[in-house]
Amino acid sequence: MHVEFTLNGNRTSIDVEPRKTLADALREDLGQTGTHLGCEHGVCGACTILVDGGPVRACLMFAVQADGSSITTVEGMAGDDGTLHPLQRAFCDRHGLQCGFCTPGMLMTALDLLHREVKPSRERIREEMSGNICRCTGYVGIVDAVEEAAAELHSLDSTVQNHDTPTGSIFDVPTNETLLTPRSREPADPTV
Repeated sequence: MHVEFTLNGNRTSIDVEPRKTLADALREDLGQTGTHLGCEHGVCGACTILVDGGPVRACLMFAVQADGSSITTVEGMAGDDGTLHPLQRAFCDRHGLQCGFCTPGMLMTALDLLHREVKPSRERIREEMSGNICRCTGYVGIVDAVEEAAAELHSLDSTVQNHDTPTGSIFDVPTNETLLTPRSREPADPTV
């Protein structure tokens, strides 16, 4: 089946078998190997991506279900010039990763949280990240990283507002506008 969607800001089309998962299509057909496959049951969170602005387990969604959607993977977080997104930088600075296997899913989940909440509490961060399993870090560095990124993005937003510049959103400032513009908060349903 022919499927068309926007991937990290670029219009993409592929031909896939109806039974192929979105995770497999991203990895095998489009070379987006940052979407990791762990449990392939939707439990571990390693394959979390954003579809139409909401988090989705790519291992549970068929590629054909993504037709017409806007998809963001971890590869779309950095700026066009390679500048790391504040979340990516904070994960490095605060030791929010070790082996790195869970990191793409963690970053996508955290990005979704920061689209919805400007300054989430540590408790809220832990709650949101609880659907992603990490066997290495103990989660403290991950929570620290999300908290640090939230503070940086909030600071950037305050700077923008104090200078009356027209960007208007903390998510426009550091990187790829198509990725970081807040969208509808209704998560895509991978079971439809």
